Amino acid sequence: MTAPQKASAPVSGDALELAREVLEIEAAAITGLIAKLDQAFQHAVDLILACRGRVIVTGIGKSGHIARKIASTMSSTGTPAYFLHPADASHGDLGMIASGDVVIALSNSGESAELLAILPLLKRQGARLIAFTARADSELARESDAVLYAGAEKEACPLNLAPTASSTAALALGDALALALMQAKGFSRDEFARSHPGGSLGRKLLTHVHDVMRSGPETPHVPVAASLSDAVLEITRGCLGMTAVVDTDQRVVGIFTDGDLRRTLFNGSADFQSQKVVNVMTRSPRTIGPDKLAVEAVKLMEDHRINQLLVVDADQRLLGALNMHDLFKAKVI
Repeated sequence: MTAPQKASAPVSGDALELAREVLEIEAAAITGLIAKLDQAFQHAVDLILACRGRVIVTGIGKSGHIARKIASTMSSTGTPAYFLHPADASHGDLGMIASGDVVIALSNSGESAELLAILPLLKRQGARLIAFTARADSELARESDAVLYAGAEKEACPLNLAPTASSTAALALGDALALALMQAKGFSRDEFARSHPGGSLGRKLLTHVHDVMRSGPETPHVPVAASLSDAVLEITRGCLGMTAVVDTDQRVVGIFTDGDLRRTLFNGSADFQSQKVVNVMTRSPRTIGPDKLAVEAVKLMEDHRINQLLVVDADQRLLGALNMHDLFKAKVI
């Protein structure tokens, strides 16, 4: 008796075509929102800017997942917000909402039973309501102070059932609202950094040049009267591939790098004892201040294709130095 053969996986070229169609439908859903934006959006912004309480974002099912993301984006861009599950609201958490709060409610149909159940209580609490919905004639829309269209002509789902394009549209609209509030509040890079202290983003936003630079004896430097031999010895000692050249007031007048040394050797002018470094150094080198972000040092190095930077004060006095390795070590790049 022969063993039953396993059915082979269906071979189809439709997956790639479907994937492209999904992306096209979802992209169209987002661009379709542009024409739908009206003064209701500005009204929603004004309601939140005037809010003296808290911003609560709520929704059920897929809308709930999008609501969580909108609350998170708002919180990280200067508008503290939190997510409230409608089912939990009906079992005690509604007490978190008070007069002066603004509630953003997401429902594609505008008829989600869990949301509708808490609407009268929200209104009784004195909270203002902003609706994200595809139906302006829904009960949610009728009860709201501002109604923002957040729907799609059709879902990306082949059955036109699973929330896909509509949830993507709601997410994009939430981003637009969060960033409009961010701009209106004048939310700064420093404030953004304070709410993102962890991970690579935090390091890029919070790490300054003075945190990674080498200073004091670790900063290779020679006086303008130094010989080429002195400069080469200082480069070797400093292990940065360069030395600063400074005047008697410690102001930077130039830099002498490994590249300058190779060019000097190639030109046949490397008399190490009699040649003065000031004659072969690079004048007006790239410098940076200690309070600049470390990522600015990275950009400066990349833009000018250099591997080292001198750190100076406002009077061009030498404070320190750093190279790409220091920035890699600090995990800024």
